[in-house]
Formats: sequence, structure tokens, C-alpha cells
Amino acid sequence: GFTNEERAAMRERAQELKAAARRGPRAGKADGESDVLAKIAEMPKSDRAMAERLHAIIKASAPDLSPRTWYGMPAYAKDGKVVCFFQSAQKFKTRYATLGFSDKANLDKGAMWPTAFALKELTAADEARIRALVKQAVS
Repeated sequence: GFTNEERAAMRERAQELKAAARRGPRAGKADGESDVLAKIAEMPKSDRAMAERLHAIIKASAPDLSPRTWYGMPAYAKDGKVVCFFQSAQKFKTRYATLGFSDKANLDKGAMWPTAFALKELTAADEARIRALVKQAVS
């Protein structure tokens, strides 16, 4: 079966789909951005600081991506498809946060490549790597 956290994420996804249907086709980046910022504001301090920094990095590195929520997590989409997302450590009660990339991300390298990264903190080197990954993901 599913954990309580997984069931909560599924309920959040259903709410996201209902909200998107209510907004209709005229919904824009501003709607998604406000949803993402609201989710980030709900996070515990350490996750919130990391999510705010990642939000800024992703927006600067790939301005064409549209912020939105995805299963209650901040996510960034291209042409309506999620490319990357941030999962706070608190969401599924894990010891680290996760920056993940979907199969829509252009990260293919050989026969095997990572699609998710554990984050305990963000150093300048980590931020530079994330910038490069996000740029590659949307290339």
C-alpha cells in the first residue's frame, strides 16, 4: 500500500488538476509561480531556504520553464511537461531533500545517468552544477 505521505501527495495532485481546470487555458506563469512560492513558504526553514535558492537558480538558468506544483512539490515545466522538481526532506520524512529530473529532461549520457540528486545543503559548487544541469535539461 501507499504511505500516508504518498496518499497526501496524490490528494495534492488531484487538487492541482482541479485548480488548473478552474483556471482554464488562460492560466499563465504567474499562477504557477504563486502556487510554487506558497508551497515553498509552507516548508520548514532549512528546506525553505534551499527551495528558494533552487527556485532562483532554475528561473535564471531556464527562463522558458514555467513554475508549477506537482504532487505538492515545486516543479518546473516545459510545454506543460515537468522537467525538474524539488522534494523537501520533510515531505516524505527523508534525511535529505531531492532535486529530481523527469524523462523530459535532456540529461541522457551514455547508457546510464542520474535523474535525482540528494541535497543536504547548497554550496557554490553545487549551485554551479545545478545551473549546468538545468540548462542541459532544457537544451
